[in-house]
Amino acid sequence: MINPNKGTGPLAGVRVIDLTAMVMGPYSTQIMADMGADVIKIEPPAGDNTRYISVGPAPGLSGVFVNVNRGKRSVMLDLQTAEGKKALRALIETADVFIHSMRSKAIARLGFSYADVCAINPAIVYTNCYGYSRRGPDGDKPAYDDTMQAECGLTHVQQLLTGRADFVGTIMADKVAGLTVLYATTMALFHRERSGEGQEVEVGMFETMASFMLVEHANGAMFDPPLSKAHYPRAVAPNRRPYRTRDGYVAALIYNDKHWSLFVDAVKPAWVGPELATLAQRARQIDKVYGLLGETFLERTTQEWLDLLLKLGIPAAPLRTTDELFDNPHLNAVGFFETLDTPQGKVRFPGVPTWFSQTPGKVAGPAPALGADTHDVLEEVGISAAVVETAPIVVVSEEGPA
Repeated sequence: MINPNKGTGPLAGVRVIDLTAMVMGPYSTQIMADMGADVIKIEPPAGDNTRYISVGPAPGLSGVFVNVNRGKRSVMLDLQTAEGKKALRALIETADVFIHSMRSKAIARLGFSYADVCAINPAIVYTNCYGYSRRGPDGDKPAYDDTMQAECGLTHVQQLLTGRADFVGTIMADKVAGLTVLYATTMALFHRERSGEGQEVEVGMFETMASFMLVEHANGAMFDPPLSKAHYPRAVAPNRRPYRTRDGYVAALIYNDKHWSLFVDAVKPAWVGPELATLAQRARQIDKVYGLLGETFLERTTQEWLDLLLKLGIPAAPLRTTDELFDNPHLNAVGFFETLDTPQGKVRFPGVPTWFSQTPGKVAGPAPALGADTHDVLEEVGISAAVVETAPIVVVSEEGPA
């Protein structure tokens, strides 16, 4: 049977066996599906827990799940049974990528370690999604986005910035790690395309987020001897925040010497002096600069500032809510959102953020119901779904699906 979700993007023809759950792994494979890959999501009888963590049009189809699992095919297998393992082995024979988010000992106990999978399909790209690299002493520790934000220093720099050790308002560790899984896996596919050689890939959330945070925050701590603490002063300056205006807020970055000169010439603030003339001078006292600018922004309305700053070519933006993104004129003009008909009604998906002139991606299809594609997918590899069929386990809380 032809996969109804088969795409025409740059990953068309690539088959991915996806044993990931929650967000880190599914986000990476969602992008693969958008880019044309045939992503077969293997789920246990209880399903991916993300099916039940937020509102949705039907039980097991929460908004978060629907977004990060769109365009995939769901195959329900109980990998504790011989029949489930046999079916998965048959699928592995047909795959280009095998990706999982279990701990290393757990996947090995099931009989699907890299050595096991490579014995079935030597050319496969096998990607491990871990909280911590299995090569270190924390390899068996559980990990979630909140604990990773604390572990990697994100809550620390938030405390430097705001005075409070806060989490950021997005599951940043899950998503950054998911993007890292994506590029690591596609790099391995590129190597295989050149050499014919498959390989094992490992992505740890902790290592990923440490790398992400230290891009700018390593700063002077990289040198021997260290020249500063491990943080980038501009990013954690307490006065670095949206500027309050006469009637609201505006975000603006008056940073390089060109923009500074344009701003000073147009606004003529009384506090400007030669000690702030260059970027290097301002960088050494950046929190003071932000404070002075904050006082000046109180003198005009948000729209007055936006009109002036954009006329001068200085980066500036109003503060938008996430709800407003759905009606954003720019996003709508570039066709960012894609509306699909699904069995539960229309769904307006945030679409593909990249553009390809020859192999564009797209939202490949709706998210699947648990086990919706078990029969069709197993039929493709000559296995009767009746042999592996297991009744789904519905997760219910006092308020409905958990």
